[in-house]
Amino acid sequence: MAVGYGACIASDKITVDGYPVRFMYRELSDNKTDSGWRFFSGYEDDAYMSNADNHGIYDVNTIANYDPSIIPLLDSQEGSAFEKALDAQSFSPALDWFPEEQ
Repeated sequence: MAVGYGACIASDKITVDGYPVRFMYRELSDNKTDSGWRFFSGYEDDAYMSNADNHGIYDVNTIANYDPSIIPLLDSQEGSAFEKALDAQSFSPALDWFPEEQ
């Protein structure tokens, strides 16, 4: 479905609890295998995300199999961010999100 993109970080809310992806952004990659993509359900708060046991590193293809609606956006440039409303089928640009300084 989305082969060759490399690794990403995804919340357990998606991979364990089965929530769909509702927020995704792409930052500068950490290394050669990192795509820079980060995927979240929208139900994670800072305390949840500060616990390393609540998220993991996956191949982007794995997350695309959980939620194929991410596939059309995977070629977006670093610094891109997208969100999906609860009643929506597709993503919109997240205009109020900006990448952290690295």
